[in-house]
Amino acid sequence: MSKVYKKTSGNGHICLYLAKRDFVDHVDHVEVVEGVIKVDPSGLEGRKVFVYLACAFRYGSEDLDVMGLSFRRDIWIQRVQVYPPVEGNTAKTPMLEFLMKKVGEQGYPFTFQMPTDLPCSVSLQPGPNDSGKACGVDFEIKGYLANVAFNADEVIEKKDTARLMIRKIQFAPASNKAGPKADIAKQFMMTDKPLNVEASLEKEIYYHGDPITVKVKVNNETSKVVKKIKISVEQLTNVALYSSDHYSKTVCCEEHGDTVNANSTLDKSYQITPLLASSTEKRGLSVDGRLKDEDTHLASTTLSQGEKEMQGMIVSYKVRVTLVVSGGGLLGGLTGSDVTLDLPLVLMSPKPAGEYTLLLHKNAI
Repeated sequence: MSKVYKKTSGNGHICLYLAKRDFVDHVDHVEVVEGVIKVDPSGLEGRKVFVYLACAFRYGSEDLDVMGLSFRRDIWIQRVQVYPPVEGNTAKTPMLEFLMKKVGEQGYPFTFQMPTDLPCSVSLQPGPNDSGKACGVDFEIKGYLANVAFNADEVIEKKDTARLMIRKIQFAPASNKAGPKADIAKQFMMTDKPLNVEASLEKEIYYHGDPITVKVKVNNETSKVVKKIKISVEQLTNVALYSSDHYSKTVCCEEHGDTVNANSTLDKSYQITPLLASSTEKRGLSVDGRLKDEDTHLASTTLSQGEKEMQGMIVSYKVRVTLVVSGGGLLGGLTGSDVTLDLPLVLMSPKPAGEYTLLLHKNAI
């Protein structure tokens, strides 16, 4: 049975209805946000009813907002008037017609079209002792009573608002290309020939929870010894707001005791599986935007067309292969060094089969 998400204002005069809360970004376009708001005109006292959709970056908890200082910055916001209705606000899609039948005669439809340069819903994982709402990018639909759509001097009381959080998400493309490859020739002091290393991934895109196979080839033409090989997955988050800040977090790291002696070779595949479950104590790790306390996973790679710079949080990954090389000869450890290669990794969720099932979840937030 198809049902809806619902949120009523404190005074009961308006009520938001949505048929889903996840909206897919297909890179070249984003699914239209469609909803209906139920209005009781008897309690408006001459005011109008508006709805806005906002994408914002939250960098502090709401309870820290003091002296008029907000810890939330709107990246994008759009407002529409739903009551009294204006020309063009009519139900024309199957989704809106379904909601209008659910709500009845007091329902008024609204739609929003998000641009493609907005970030997806991403949260920063709080530390064990952190409290309050997590920092990150979120999307909010809010219905409210006001005299005009926006006036900084007009006070809108909480009882006159109804709010629902939604998510903007991306799924992995259907086609999966061959994986990236990288190589390096490392020259050491006191050696005539290099240490050659090549690393590659089987495919370009991996799904959350799937093991990642990393193929490593080593041709050691030096007098040194490769003592061990480390394979790690690094999460890179670019926070682009007033300025651009870059953060790197090691999601998982495994060490392998394979040695490559002087004038020897190695050709071996390793597997590593990045999971949020093994990084729950890491503060500041980017995870897919949460709705309430439901389970989530590591943030997906952000896909974009590259035509317009995104604001908010842009997430990417790389696999790092590190060879720990011991020194040899008269200088010993003084000539030892690590040899490192990076491979770009796309980590995402597969597109679900068919359309989303519409679920009832009254007062979900």
